[in-house]
This record gives sequence, structure tokens and C-alpha cells, in this order.
Amino acid sequence: MASSSSRSPQRLRLLERSRLVAFRRRGVYSSPAVVAPTPPSAADPSGDAQPPTTDPWQRPPSWRVATNLGKSFYFAGKGLAYAVRTQRNFRIHLAVAAVAFALGFGLKLSAVEMALISLATGLVMALELVNTALEAVVDLTLGNKYHLLAAIAKDCAAGAVLIVAAAALLVAAWLFLPPLLLLVQNGLGTVE
Repeated sequence: MASSSSRSPQRLRLLERSRLVAFRRRGVYSSPAVVAPTPPSAADPSGDAQPPTTDPWQRPPSWRVATNLGKSFYFAGKGLAYAVRTQRNFRIHLAVAAVAFALGFGLKLSAVEMALISLATGLVMALELVNTALEAVVDLTLGNKYHLLAAIAKDCAAGAVLIVAAAALLVAAWLFLPPLLLLVQNGLGTVE
């Protein structure tokens, strides 16, 4: 009887091969290696060469794509800029974070309380970015077609953002309500 560890690499190879066959059937990838671009010809009036098509399992490692730390930060910045430009909910989270920080500084919260606000807002925005990335991958895979599992994946990712946003609101309530109530009581006491 074969052990589970000896079957695992074989299963992975079969899974990779079946995925590659599925990609080739859809016409996404034509060969397992990089295909050279076709040179411009008289038939192609624009003179543009076709871009190379690569096999997803032959892609260079990420450290070869982003050869230094500066490029890595550049690509991360591009992702943030995309989210700010295209994602309404990300912009809402940014606005609420700005209000939370302004309120925290205005109420003179302690460093630990401000750190909690930073963690909560950062977690919400990071999860919103993950949600955006998951939606993009699902849309890339399915195009305009509907699939129940794709809808479940998108809905669950959005639900995760909702849960973290609700938890961030609870953190804000615990941190902001006591000083705000004290401010209101002191303010009303001086008016009378």
C-alpha cells in the first residue's frame, strides 16, 4: 500500500496537467513554453507584433519580475491607485479612516487607542483590496459568464469585508463613545 506522501506529488502533477489541458482547450495558451511574437508582415498594416503568450506554469518567479524592492513598492502602489480610482467602497473606507483619525486626535486618545484604530482601519482596507483582487481573478476566469461558485466566492469575500468593517465600528464605538459622552456632559454642564 502506497503512503499518502508518495501519492501527493503524483496527484499534483495530474492536477497541473489537467489545468493546462483546460487552458489550451480554451485557447488561452498555445504551448508550454513562451511563444515568440510574430513579426510584422505585409498582411498586418499596423506593423505591430503580437504579444508573447506564456504558460502559467512557466512564468518567471516574482523576484525576477520585480528585481528590486523599489519595483515591488511601485507595483503595490499601482494596486492601491487602482483601488482608489475604481472601487467606491475603498474610497468610503479611506474617508471613514480619515474621520476616525481626526476624531482620535481631536479627543486626544492615547497611543494604544490610536494604534487600535490604525489596526482596525488597515485591516478593513487590506481586506477590501483582497476582495477586489478576488473579484478580478473570478472575472478574468469566467468573463461574462455566470457561475454559482463564482458568485459564492465573491459574496463570501464581500461578507468578510463586512464582518471586519463591523468589528472596526465596534472598536470605534468602544474608543470614541466614552470621551464623546464625557465631552457632551461637560459641555451641557457649562451651558446651564
